[in-house]
Amino acid sequence: MQEIDPSVYVHPSAQLYGKLSIGEGSSVWPNVVMRAEIQEIQIGRMSNIQDFVMIHTSYDGPTVVGDHCSITHHVTLHGCIVEDDCLIGIGATIMDGARIGAGSIVAGGTFIPEGKEYPPNSIIMGSPGKARVERDNRVANRLNALVYNRNAAGYAEGNHRAWAGQEFQDWMAATRARLKAEIETG
Repeated sequence: MQEIDPSVYVHPSAQLYGKLSIGEGSSVWPNVVMRAEIQEIQIGRMSNIQDFVMIHTSYDGPTVVGDHCSITHHVTLHGCIVEDDCLIGIGATIMDGARIGAGSIVAGGTFIPEGKEYPPNSIIMGSPGKARVERDNRVANRLNALVYNRNAAGYAEGNHRAWAGQEFQDWMAATRARLKAEIETG
């Protein structure tokens, strides 16, 4: 019932139950819980599900996280859709039937109520969450996802300091420039 790409890093303390799929290059960090008793959970490619995240489904629909997303610490996702290239801030909650448009940022602590939909490139904050401004966040959001992919590779090898040093800073600068060029040229 679980389709987890062999390249995915899953921390030993993560608890994954029910029907779920996790795409290539993604990572699941300490103390994550994913439960899919009735619907399914789908995590795209190169996405990261960070420490203490809770993902559950609703009775009526799955929970879907797109490609190149960062679901940061202590987030709750419940029966919602997070499209590609999104960053969901620390402690945010997104409820049943909500949809976060591609390239968006949900600020830390934001509460997204049931059924609420936001257009692509939104910056959403508050309780209830309101789109405050629109801005193309794809480069920054995708870079964050790639940083977590690199960190997961380090953790898999026992290196818990993959973000330290000049080599990492050089990699970040080169990767940011490459992503900007790729996204601008389509």
